[in-house]
Amino acid sequence: MSVRTFTAVLHREEDMYVAECPEVGTVSQGATVEEALVNLREATELYLEEFPMPETEKALLTTFEVALNA
Repeated sequence: MSVRTFTAVLHREEDMYVAECPEVGTVSQGATVEEALVNLREATELYLEEFPMPETEKALLTTFEVALNA
C-alpha cells in the first residue's frame, strides 16, 4: 500500500463544510472540518480503487487577488 498526498479545499455552506479534492474531483461534506476531511478521504480512496491515477507531481497551490469596482 502506498500513500499519496492530495489537496483539500473546504468552504462552509449553511451548517455543513464541503470538502473537494481538485486533483481527483471528489467532493464530500461534514458537520465539522474534521468530519468533512474524513469523508473526503474515504470518498477519494473509494474512487481511486475504481479509477486509479498515475503518479503525478504535487499540485501547486496559491492565492491571487482580484480588483473589484465597488
